[in-house]
Amino acid sequence: VAMDSAVAAGAGKYANEGLKSINDAWAAAQDEVKKQEGKLFKNYDNAKAMIAKITSDAAALKTETETKKEQAKQEAEASSTAAAAAVAQAEALLAEAPTGKGTKADIEAMKADLAGIKGSVAEIATLIASQEYFAATDKAKAISAKAADISAQVQAAIDKAPKGKKKK
Repeated sequence: VAMDSAVAAGAGKYANEGLKSINDAWAAAQDEVKKQEGKLFKNYDNAKAMIAKITSDAAALKTETETKKEQAKQEAEASSTAAAAAVAQAEALLAEAPTGKGTKADIEAMKADLAGIKGSVAEIATLIASQEYFAATDKAKAISAKAADISAQVQAAIDKAPKGKKKK
């Protein structure tokens, strides 16, 4: 029952090594029971001790899993906030981008890229709501990186533009 609780809490995702260790211990306990079944004078004390330890370890694993799951959720939420801020910063810089003969196509391409990643920001909330915290964090970090890249490109264009030739 304790092992089922740990699995239900998400041990397979958040504490996989601990779950593997408990599964290995369970297999060893079952082997011990089978070994005793083959004997004339059976002694299940060792198997009982193994099962008691597994039960204790599984309860601890459930607590560890819940802690790691909460940490993953917090990281996903923080990454989501950072991604939204990075997109907002890129959007603000893009509004100040110089529009000149050689930059118009580049600016339009960056606007299209930014529109694409803005749409992806909403997907992060969906992933968090479905408790896919690792996927949400990965998506948020990718969005932040793309927004930072756009910001860097726009800032370089702003820095390179002659004074007085900023956005018209």
